[in-house]
Amino acid sequence: MTAPLLCYPLDYPSVTSAIAGAKRVGPHVDVLKVGLELFVEGGPAVVQAVAELGKPVFLDLKLHDIPETVHRAVARACELGVRYLTVHVGGGPRMLTAAQEAVTKSASPLILLGVTVLTSMDAAELTRVGLARSPAEHALHLAELSAAAELRSFVCSPQEVAELRRALGKDVVLVTPGVRPLGADAGDQKRVATPATAVRSGSSMLVVGRPIRDAQEPALAAQTIRAEMLEANREQLGQKPS
Repeated sequence: MTAPLLCYPLDYPSVTSAIAGAKRVGPHVDVLKVGLELFVEGGPAVVQAVAELGKPVFLDLKLHDIPETVHRAVARACELGVRYLTVHVGGGPRMLTAAQEAVTKSASPLILLGVTVLTSMDAAELTRVGLARSPAEHALHLAELSAAAELRSFVCSPQEVAELRRALGKDVVLVTPGVRPLGADAGDQKRVATPATAVRSGSSMLVVGRPIRDAQEPALAAQTIRAEMLEANREQLGQKPS
């Protein structure tokens, strides 16, 4: 079992503060994430600036559009040299196939991550948008729907990751936002879990933002979370605690 990765979202109001935050925390995380807010602020140039810090870049744009538009956007993201890119699985098999085709044709392929159910949504919100399934049922449905497009990497909450891992096998990549250390404020996330729980449930990559960014010592917060992840991973492997 490969040790899970720790991803740090650069959710800052400016490019300058994002780069400063990345430099402060970067040595203690595995992946740096550029989300929609920062990308709108800085455009492709901010992706390149983050990449220069030496960590893989996760471009979190959650693409959801007609197949041709998504195909072109994915092709452009490949040119930027990012390692990960999100697309909404709800866009359907044709859109996902178009996205995968863009990756296959690129000289710099990336890993497409299919977003299942946003961690800000719970069963009540799914019902309000006309979905009778629970978040776990809908996440699994969307992941299985992606088989036709050969998508094997997904974003789900830590509350669904164990079920998806059982259903989809050990080789899929499962990325979990909504990770909060014990006692941390959940914010607008509704389906959360601790780092250790997410690892034990089978997460491949944990996305942890505010508990690190808003800590008095962000670098120390990242180190503490990473240590909790590694300890949980050792338990999974049956190794003695360090």
